Amino acid sequence: MTEHKPWHGVIVATALPFRDDYSVDYDAYAEHVKWLAESGCDGVAPNGSLGEYQTLTDEERARVITTAVEAAPEGFSVMAGVGAYSSLQSERWAQQAAEAGADCVMLLPPNSYRANHEEVVEHYRRVGKAGLPIVGYNNPIDTKVDLTPELIARIHGEGNMVAVKEFTGDVRRAYEIKELAPEMDLVIGTDDTVLEMGLAGAVGWVSGYPNAIPESTIELYRLSTSGKVEDLVRAKEIYTDLHSLLRWDSKTEFVQAIKLSMDIAGRKGGHCRPPRGPLSASMAEAITADTKKALANGYK
Repeated sequence: MTEHKPWHGVIVATALPFRDDYSVDYDAYAEHVKWLAESGCDGVAPNGSLGEYQTLTDEERARVITTAVEAAPEGFSVMAGVGAYSSLQSERWAQQAAEAGADCVMLLPPNSYRANHEEVVEHYRRVGKAGLPIVGYNNPIDTKVDLTPELIARIHGEGNMVAVKEFTGDVRRAYEIKELAPEMDLVIGTDDTVLEMGLAGAVGWVSGYPNAIPESTIELYRLSTSGKVEDLVRAKEIYTDLHSLLRWDSKTEFVQAIKLSMDIAGRKGGHCRPPRGPLSASMAEAITADTKKALANGYK
């Protein structure tokens, strides 16, 4: 059996609740972290893009991490998002995460401009100095920097990336990464590739929709990654039923979408900080229909 590590299992990229005046509701966030643990999730990833980290002040961002760590029960992982425009900032956030008691960090490549490979490698070296395991986050759609399988293998070879959250949606990369870096752990990065990445050997899922329906998404992940052929039939059933909902995680409006689904499911999703505004009427209607359909079919 593979040793369970802090980036294994269902690690929820947590949405962040705000009050009416857009201040962070830390009490609600702490309650949400505890609820996710009670629901069977394996950990949380605060200060990711779903957590709107780009809109937070330094004080808020640090407190989100300490709040998550304090709310997490024993054995429940905290994977701190440390993405930033500057490598020096990411290094500082990794140090803060280590001091706060986080278990590992999730690190985007430099995203202030299209960095070259040498700059990307140096970026991961700097953050590696904090001493926490680094889960790379490959999202070239937003960062404009592509962590190619060759680049991932190089950073992993230097000891500065233990796993990679793949957000490209290109499952073919999973096989190439494992060929080039057999010890590298694959982490699912998009909610609508769970089954495919599970078959490719993923051992973790940094996920969005467990914020709203944790039990059913956990079941989907467990079945998709068990390695048992008999589990795939049920996994395919759940996946087919939920896919129209899960694919909102890969849309530009994923934060608003998941928060709306949370509201419908009885959780506190709420509004986003500007510049993210309200959903269009047609989009809100579609997300509402997908969410209500899932709940009506017993998914929770």
